[in-house]
Amino acid sequence: MIFDTTLRDGEQMPGISLTPEKKLKIARKLDDLGVNVIEAGFAAASPGEMEAITLISKENLKAEICSFARGVEKDIDAVAKSGADSVFLVIPSSDLHIRHKLRKTRNEILDLTSRSIRYAKDLGLIVEFGLEDSTRADLEFIKEMINVAISAGADRITPCDTVGVLTPERAYEFYSELKEAFPDVTLGVHSHDDFGMAVANSIAALNAGADEVHVTVNGLGERAGNAALEEVVVSLKILYNVETSIKTEKIYDASLLISRLTNTSIQPNKAIVGENAFAHESGIHTHAILSEPSTYEPISPEIVGRRRRLAVGKHAGSRGIKAALEEMRLHPNEEQLSEIFNRVKALGDKGKLITDADLYAIAESVMNLPATSAIELEELTVVTGNKVTPTASVKLKLNGDHLTEAATGIGPVDAAIQAIRRAVSAVEPIRLEEYHVNAITGGTDALVEVTVRLSRGDHVVTAMGAHGDIVMASVEAMLKGMNLLMSNHIIHAKTRSLQKAYKYVSSKHFSASSSRRTDK
Repeated sequence: MIFDTTLRDGEQMPGISLTPEKKLKIARKLDDLGVNVIEAGFAAASPGEMEAITLISKENLKAEICSFARGVEKDIDAVAKSGADSVFLVIPSSDLHIRHKLRKTRNEILDLTSRSIRYAKDLGLIVEFGLEDSTRADLEFIKEMINVAISAGADRITPCDTVGVLTPERAYEFYSELKEAFPDVTLGVHSHDDFGMAVANSIAALNAGADEVHVTVNGLGERAGNAALEEVVVSLKILYNVETSIKTEKIYDASLLISRLTNTSIQPNKAIVGENAFAHESGIHTHAILSEPSTYEPISPEIVGRRRRLAVGKHAGSRGIKAALEEMRLHPNEEQLSEIFNRVKALGDKGKLITDADLYAIAESVMNLPATSAIELEELTVVTGNKVTPTASVKLKLNGDHLTEAATGIGPVDAAIQAIRRAVSAVEPIRLEEYHVNAITGGTDALVEVTVRLSRGDHVVTAMGAHGDIVMASVEAMLKGMNLLMSNHIIHAKTRSLQKAYKYVSSKHFSASSSRRTDK
């Protein structure tokens, strides 16, 4: 079973605060992904949490909806009031927590465990009992607590590695012993990543007999985070041949949505969902990848809803650059390819990030192609202030047609980007996947570099803008990327039209001896 706690433990990550509406969007996405249990929050924490869990509970999702609670009656009452199906009832189990946090004795904890679980069961809730800090507790006392919990009616038992101190070896031993002592109990594993071993510990626990794993999308969570859903699920699938309920081809889309709504960026080298997880720059690697992808890809990108990307930089080989250009529908001859290759290397040696838009511009110059911009900026006006909602209006020329649009945003940059996207999306739906800003000179008049990653369907491109004004740098990057996507799409669309026309004419072709005329 996959128990997702992105909306509870994940939201406890400093800097994340989700509105009920955002929580509902994420819950729908998690349900579509195939999660078995969604821990939607902590009902007693605030009115907003109660509202969010109530909204999610009324959505009639396929997943079981759960709320966190302490061993306190008002917490459990709040869970029942929210309409959640189950409660993740957590009570400390280590002497460290019992003495210093609760100032209680072990016997008082056993009594609290029994009373809390019976109270929750009387309210009609499914009870998953969590033993907080169990991996630093006395194992015999853990077994005593579990016995009391089962007698009180607990449905599932989850000993928690609250501060991530397990190793895979210890995790296997710990859960093996518990599974041997309680063979008929549904046992969960809840791992934190303080030592970077949450995923490995979770899989070791499952290998030892645990039935359920607690995860968060993108590994979100307090301190170093929790076991990452995408890493656990894909490792089980590829390395252990174990299927879960998760529709793996939807993982990347869920990751992007949660990254946007939580306003947390995904590190580029993050396993499975990082920007570089299926990107290749090294000439040695790209040469092999183009011949046989499995040489440097242990996971097929399509399995997780990704697409292979050939990056261009100082380490790129000519074959990789040629393949990247062919994806852009550009076919330089050998002499032109050599010149493009040399220019890319020269820029890379200067420490410059070479985006897809840069490569396209280099190729245009070398191949003497007419510089074409499907989208041209004609006017941009931005209004902002401490008592004004940031607003932008934009006038664009799109393939000769004029488009005018306005939008508000969190700030002037957001407003400008939203206005451009709104103007273009009516014709070409383009999505902003990532946005990065970097001041490359010092002082308040710094030159700013903005890098964006945009997608249209399964096509993804990167582009950069540089300007003294962050708004203009952002607009420049957006337009470069959009123009590249538009150029590729237009060329591709024309190619497909010609192919369709050829097939049609071929199907209508008659021999020369026929008296009938060929269809036009």
